[in-house]
Amino acid sequence: MLKKLIAALAITATITTSLFATTGDKAEAAYYHTKAISVAKANLGVPYRYGGITPRGFDCSGLVKYSFGQAGKVLPRTAADMFYTKGYRVGSLQAGDLMFFAPTKASRPDHVAIYIGAGKMIMASSSKGVIITYTSNSYWKPRYIGAKRI
Repeated sequence: MLKKLIAALAITATITTSLFATTGDKAEAAYYHTKAISVAKANLGVPYRYGGITPRGFDCSGLVKYSFGQAGKVLPRTAADMFYTKGYRVGSLQAGDLMFFAPTKASRPDHVAIYIGAGKMIMASSSKGVIITYTSNSYWKPRYIGAKRI
Protein backbone atom coordinates (compact mmCIF):
# COMPACT_ATOMS: atom_id res chain seq x y z
CA MET A 1 0.00 0.00 0.00
CA LEU A 2 2.82 2.40 0.88
CA LYS A 3 4.57 1.60 -2.41
CA LYS A 4 1.40 2.48 -4.36
CA LEU A 5 1.08 5.77 -2.48
CA ILE A 6 4.71 6.68 -3.16
CA ALA A 7 4.30 5.78 -6.85
CA ALA A 8 1.14 7.90 -7.09
CA LEU A 9 2.89 10.85 -5.44
CA ALA A 10 5.85 10.51 -7.81
CA ILE A 11 3.54 10.54 -10.84
CA THR A 12 1.65 13.56 -9.47
CA ALA A 13 4.94 15.41 -8.88
CA THR A 14 6.09 14.66 -12.43
CA ILE A 15 2.84 15.91 -13.94
CA THR A 16 2.84 19.03 -11.75
CA THR A 17 6.45 19.81 -12.68
CA SER A 18 5.63 19.43 -16.38
CA LEU A 19 2.63 21.74 -16.06
CA PHE A 20 4.62 24.40 -14.24
CA ALA A 21 7.45 24.18 -16.77
CA THR A 22 4.99 24.76 -19.62
CA THR A 23 3.21 27.52 -17.75
CA GLY A 24 6.56 29.05 -16.81
CA ASP A 25 7.71 29.04 -20.45
CA LYS A 26 4.50 30.80 -21.50
CA ALA A 27 4.78 33.29 -18.66
CA GLU A 28 8.40 33.98 -19.57
CA ALA A 29 7.46 34.56 -23.22
CA ALA A 30 4.59 36.83 -22.17
CA TYR A 31 7.04 38.81 -20.02
CA TYR A 32 9.46 39.33 -22.92
CA HIS A 33 6.66 40.36 -25.25
CA THR A 34 5.07 42.75 -22.76
CA LYS A 35 8.41 44.28 -21.81
CA ALA A 36 9.53 44.66 -25.44
CA ILE A 37 6.25 46.39 -26.34
CA SER A 38 6.61 48.73 -23.33
CA VAL A 39 10.15 49.64 -24.35
CA ALA A 40 9.10 50.26 -27.96
CA LYS A 41 6.16 52.43 -26.82
CA ALA A 42 8.49 54.43 -24.57
CA ASN A 43 10.35 55.34 -27.76
CA LEU A 44 7.36 56.65 -29.71
CA GLY A 45 8.40 59.72 -31.65
CA VAL A 46 12.11 58.84 -31.72
CA PRO A 47 13.35 59.81 -35.20
CA TYR A 48 14.26 57.32 -37.88
CA ARG A 49 17.99 56.82 -38.38
CA TYR A 50 19.34 54.32 -40.89
CA GLY A 51 21.36 51.78 -38.90
CA GLY A 52 20.07 53.29 -35.65
CA ILE A 53 19.92 51.03 -32.62
CA THR A 54 19.55 53.54 -29.76
CA PRO A 55 16.90 55.96 -28.52
CA ARG A 56 18.77 58.70 -30.39
CA GLY A 57 17.42 57.13 -33.60
CA PHE A 58 16.15 53.74 -34.82
CA ASP A 59 15.66 51.91 -38.05
CA CYS A 60 13.02 49.17 -38.05
CA SER A 61 15.20 46.25 -36.97
CA GLY A 62 17.15 48.48 -34.59
CA LEU A 63 13.94 49.27 -32.69
CA VAL A 64 12.98 45.59 -32.49
CA LYS A 65 16.48 44.49 -31.48
CA TYR A 66 16.71 47.23 -28.85
CA SER A 67 13.22 46.60 -27.42
CA PHE A 68 13.68 42.85 -27.09
CA GLY A 69 17.24 43.36 -25.83
CA GLN A 70 15.94 45.54 -22.99
CA ALA A 71 13.54 42.68 -22.20
CA GLY A 72 16.43 40.21 -22.05
CA LYS A 73 16.19 38.60 -25.51
CA VAL A 74 19.06 38.96 -27.94
CA LEU A 75 18.01 39.23 -31.59
CA PRO A 76 20.04 39.52 -34.79
CA ARG A 77 20.59 42.96 -36.31
CA THR A 78 18.57 42.78 -39.53
CA ALA A 79 14.95 41.99 -40.36
CA ALA A 80 16.09 39.20 -42.69
CA ASP A 81 18.30 37.58 -40.04
CA MET A 82 15.46 37.78 -37.51
CA PHE A 83 13.12 36.15 -40.02
CA TYR A 84 15.47 33.33 -41.02
CA THR A 85 17.07 32.48 -37.66
CA LYS A 86 14.70 33.22 -34.76
CA GLY A 87 11.38 32.01 -33.44
CA TYR A 88 8.70 30.04 -35.23
CA ARG A 89 6.09 31.03 -37.80
CA VAL A 90 2.59 31.81 -36.61
CA GLY A 91 -0.65 32.30 -38.47
CA SER A 92 -2.63 33.97 -35.70
CA LEU A 93 -0.96 37.06 -34.25
CA GLN A 94 -0.43 37.65 -30.55
CA ALA A 95 1.01 40.75 -28.90
CA GLY A 96 4.80 40.62 -29.14
CA ASP A 97 4.96 38.69 -32.42
CA LEU A 98 7.32 40.03 -35.05
CA MET A 99 5.69 40.98 -38.36
CA PHE A 100 7.82 40.88 -41.50
CA PHE A 101 7.44 42.79 -44.74
CA ALA A 102 9.09 42.68 -48.17
CA PRO A 103 8.61 44.36 -51.55
CA THR A 104 7.23 41.08 -52.96
CA LYS A 105 6.27 37.71 -51.48
CA ALA A 106 9.42 36.22 -53.02
CA SER A 107 11.77 38.88 -51.59
CA ARG A 108 13.86 38.78 -48.45
CA PRO A 109 12.23 40.68 -45.58
CA ASP A 110 13.42 44.27 -45.42
CA HIS A 111 11.13 45.56 -42.68
CA VAL A 112 10.01 44.32 -39.25
CA ALA A 113 7.45 45.55 -36.72
CA ILE A 114 6.12 44.35 -33.36
CA TYR A 115 2.45 43.40 -33.22
CA ILE A 116 0.88 45.08 -30.16
CA GLY A 117 -2.65 43.71 -30.41
CA ALA A 118 -5.99 45.11 -31.58
CA GLY A 119 -4.83 45.15 -35.21
CA LYS A 120 -1.92 47.51 -34.48
CA MET A 121 1.85 47.33 -34.76
CA ILE A 122 4.72 49.50 -33.60
CA MET A 123 7.63 50.22 -35.92
CA ALA A 124 10.31 52.67 -36.94
CA SER A 125 9.03 54.37 -40.07
CA SER A 126 11.55 56.08 -42.34
CA SER A 127 9.18 59.04 -42.75
CA LYS A 128 7.75 59.41 -39.23
CA GLY A 129 10.13 57.70 -36.79
CA VAL A 130 8.74 55.31 -34.18
CA ILE A 131 4.97 55.08 -34.66
CA ILE A 132 1.97 52.87 -34.03
CA THR A 133 -0.06 52.02 -37.11
CA TYR A 134 -2.72 49.54 -38.15
CA THR A 135 -1.77 46.19 -39.67
CA SER A 136 -4.40 46.95 -42.32
CA ASN A 137 -2.40 50.04 -43.40
CA SER A 138 -2.70 50.30 -47.19
CA TYR A 139 1.08 50.54 -47.62
CA TRP A 140 2.14 47.70 -45.32
CA LYS A 141 -0.67 45.15 -45.73
CA PRO A 142 0.27 44.08 -49.30
CA ARG A 143 3.93 43.78 -48.26
CA TYR A 144 3.25 41.49 -45.27
CA ILE A 145 5.00 38.13 -45.69
CA GLY A 146 4.48 36.52 -42.28
CA ALA A 147 5.00 36.62 -38.55
CA LYS A 148 7.20 34.83 -36.06
CA ARG A 149 6.94 34.33 -32.34
CA ILE A 150 10.14 34.62 -30.35
